[in-house]
Amino acid sequence: MRDRLSSNWMKKGIFLLGLTVAVFAAFVVISSVDISTAMAQDPAPADAPAADDGGGSSNMLSKAIEALGWFYTVIFLSLSISLVALMVMNFLAVRRDAMVPPILIEAFEAHLNEKRYQEAYEMAKADESMLGQVLSAGLAKVSQGYDQSIEAMQDVGEEETMKVEHKLSYIALIGSVSPMIGLLGTVQGMIAAFDQLGSGQPDAGKLAGDISTALFTTFCGLCLAIPSIAIFTALRNRMQRLVLEVSILSEGLMGRFQPGGGAAAPGAGGAPKKPAPAAGAPQQPRQP
Repeated sequence: MRDRLSSNWMKKGIFLLGLTVAVFAAFVVISSVDISTAMAQDPAPADAPAADDGGGSSNMLSKAIEALGWFYTVIFLSLSISLVALMVMNFLAVRRDAMVPPILIEAFEAHLNEKRYQEAYEMAKADESMLGQVLSAGLAKVSQGYDQSIEAMQDVGEEETMKVEHKLSYIALIGSVSPMIGLLGTVQGMIAAFDQLGSGQPDAGKLAGDISTALFTTFCGLCLAIPSIAIFTALRNRMQRLVLEVSILSEGLMGRFQPGGGAAAPGAGGAPKKPAPAAGAPQQPRQP
């Protein structure tokens, strides 16, 4: 059952990745068409030479690549692909079914009600969700006392939370680094532009190219930083809610083992039984 759910979510992740790439490609195509249409509708001066019909007008994508250069193009393209991959991976990881699977809750509680503690432990240990790891750690220590069980669940919960936070932190890293790279390109382009202005006869084409480098690097950096920060904040808030739910559910399921909870610890083998009389021992007479 769980393998089928994982396969379904993997298919959804691939579909989401393809949809994101398709939306980005559509945005680039639409922007290119708009730029080309605007340039085609721009009336040329009467004394201007006739335009070359061999495709002299460039679209927005070619202008961006030319302005960025191979260095910034490779960097921003790598960051874009990494951001999409991290988004899909974290969207799949920060799900209720992945962190707090309802099937595990029902089966684990049923095993506890039937006092099948070993089966409950093995099932929780085999589950890769955060709730499964927390419950298996608590059930493994419950024979040593309820307080030790709660402490073990808290330790494992903090470890699992740190793993999820590490995956999310890479999205925040892209959101922090992207505008800095854009700012680096801006400074580099402005230095080259002022160097052209400082010369006796500045080249208008090179000056425009340097200014385009400064503007396009800033634009690409902000286009990566804004969605990265927004997605990181949304996923982090969702993760915190699910971690709180894991804590509440785990303590609720293991609460039956606390003193006065009505259930014996698994290590005790259930309620203690009275010892049977030894063979040949005299039986106490019954009261009339």
